[in-house]
Formats: sequence, C-alpha cells, structure tokens
Amino acid sequence: MENNEKYLRVNAIKNGTVLDHIPSEQIFRVIDILGIQDSTNPVTFGVNLDSKSMGKKGIIKLAERFFKDDELNKIALVAPMASVNIIKNFEVIEKKVLTIPETITGIVKCINPMCVTNHQEIETKFRTIVKENEIKLLCSYCEKTTDSKHLKIISNSH
Repeated sequence: MENNEKYLRVNAIKNGTVLDHIPSEQIFRVIDILGIQDSTNPVTFGVNLDSKSMGKKGIIKLAERFFKDDELNKIALVAPMASVNIIKNFEVIEKKVLTIPETITGIVKCINPMCVTNHQEIETKFRTIVKENEIKLLCSYCEKTTDSKHLKIISNSH
C-alpha cells in the first residue's frame, strides 16, 4: 500500500447474513428491530462507510444467522433499499434488495391511541403508501396514517 492509506479488514463469515446499504442513521434501529444486540454469534457492523450510491451507508454481518421474511419486512420499513446477502461456505448464494410489502401485518403499532389494536388482542394491519421515497402506513382499522419517523415497531421480544 504505497499511498499510505489504512484499511480495516473485517473477517469474512462462513455462514450467515450480510445486510448492506443500510442508511447510516438507521443502523442502530435495525440492530434493535432484529434483536441482534443479544446475539451470542459474532456480529460486525459499520456506520458511515463510504458508498458510491448512498454517500454514507451502514453494514451488518451476522454469523450463523438467517432471517425470516417478517424480519426482513421490518428492516424494509426503516431501510427500504438495503440489500441482503446470504452466505454459505464463504460464498454469496443469494442476494436480494428489500422490497416494501403492500400490506404490513403485526409488525408496527398504530399511532392512534384510540385504535382498537391498542386496546384489544387484534393484530395490526396497514397498507403501505410510498411517495417520494417516504413510507407511510395506513391503518386498516382506524385509517390513521403513520409516517416513517413515527413508526413504533413491535419488538421481537413480545
């Protein structure tokens, strides 16, 4: 390295998941959504990394961890352009960009304190509305709209 640049080398994972292209300001929200702060497997994350397409990005590498669609749907709400790489034997066997589903069920709380879902054992259900890269959720019960800044994701521990 003649130009004296310094690099931080992060070990590759043998099996697991790499979440890339997460907006840097959402990295800790994604960690919280997935509950990976309690992981016993190796977890590596980076924030404010250079990205040609985003300017700055975040990345999370999780050894021996693979996600279900509902977990990926939660991530899509706060990091809609994130990519997911599934690693097996140090090789990327599957790569996909998250997509925002048309409906969200049981993932987010309704912002309306009077909504029936906040008072009874009824699973929340929303229709997603995407305008100008902003995600909003329309409650199927009370028809209140929640913007992405006010999303209250139902935690994994419940």
